[in-house]
Amino acid sequence: MGAPSGAGAPTGASALSRAGASAGAGAPSGAGKSVAEGVPITDGRRLKGERRRRALIEATLRVVERDGASGVTHRTVAREAGLPSTASTYYFDSIDALLNEALATSTNEDADRIVALAEGPDGNRHRALAALMAECVADRGRLHAEFELCLRAARRPELRGPNRRWAEALRTFARRLTDDPLRVDLFAHAYDGLLLQGLLADEPPTADAYEKMLRQLLP
Repeated sequence: MGAPSGAGAPTGASALSRAGASAGAGAPSGAGKSVAEGVPITDGRRLKGERRRRALIEATLRVVERDGASGVTHRTVAREAGLPSTASTYYFDSIDALLNEALATSTNEDADRIVALAEGPDGNRHRALAALMAECVADRGRLHAEFELCLRAARRPELRGPNRRWAEALRTFARRLTDDPLRVDLFAHAYDGLLLQGLLADEPPTADAYEKMLRQLLP
């Protein structure tokens, strides 16, 4: 997982350049469809609600970056998003729902970005992915937040759907470079470990270093 976030961007703006979130429409959790589900929103109130919901999810990720998941409260997230204190409880009926949606959104967006690299024009895919990885470990706060949220899925099987999609996105990328199913699985399992070790390193790996590792995994 992991992609550069631009954390600290103006509240309400999508800090991510990736497409495809699992967020719902401008209503409490579970209601309606959204642009993310392929249904354009033309109603002004719904569009405003969608933007607010997205702002709350981005704010949650920033709070987790700064304070950890234990620092997430409805009031803290609303303040971070620059919204009224009641906004968070309107769109998310519990802290669990808010954290779960932040995990699903960030994981699905990361998966979309990997698939885009896999399905993009032929070229140096090793280098393209290595550059992305170097950006991820440079943005330590966002990557730390994503790993912390991911551990929730390790403890709670009902949260593992986005992680399965993430793993399949990695396999999709690997299959563009190898027909060996063992290497495909090896890459899918090793990728997050490379990012985690980069997060723990005093000096994170460069794109050149990551490219060398990727060429060993996917020659």
